[in-house]
Amino acid sequence: MFKNLIRIFVGLSLFSCGKEPVPKPKGDLRLEYPNPKYLNFSSPCNYSFDYSDFAKIKDAKQPCWYNLSYQKMKANVFITYFPIKNDFQLHVREVEKMVYEHTIKASSIDTKTFSYPERKIYGNFYELKGQTASNIQFFVTDSTRHFVTGNLYFNSRPKPDSLAPAVDYIKRDLLHLIDSFEWKK
Repeated sequence: MFKNLIRIFVGLSLFSCGKEPVPKPKGDLRLEYPNPKYLNFSSPCNYSFDYSDFAKIKDAKQPCWYNLSYQKMKANVFITYFPIKNDFQLHVREVEKMVYEHTIKASSIDTKTFSYPERKIYGNFYELKGQTASNIQFFVTDSTRHFVTGNLYFNSRPKPDSLAPAVDYIKRDLLHLIDSFEWKK
């Protein structure tokens, strides 16, 4: 009996010694989005473009304005159209004003100018880094008759690290939108 007690004592002491249990840290959710398949959208307002099937196009408050809604990401790209009536510079200044209003929170603003003269497509693509309300803004114009803007907003607080995968996904979609953009004759 004494031997059994010693065995139990030794067995318990082997299992009782060790590190104190530590709770596991919370892991970040890995966000993966599907490879986009692009659909063509043709506006009655003289332009067309391709957009990801992961998004839905909804009419906005004004004619020729649309919301490109990424519901699963809680994101919207607000697309607006303006006919140019001797006010081209006013439209460009308005876009730049909207972009640079974010300089208070933006850690940087990357601007890319694009030009496709054969299709009369010109514009700027702005990527805003940091805790900004809008992460991407752009405009597309033919510089004489048509002006289209796009602004990306998330329905959440600006958290650059958390939103980065969604911003990157939508950025690729918007660059494709611009590459496929065409004016109707």
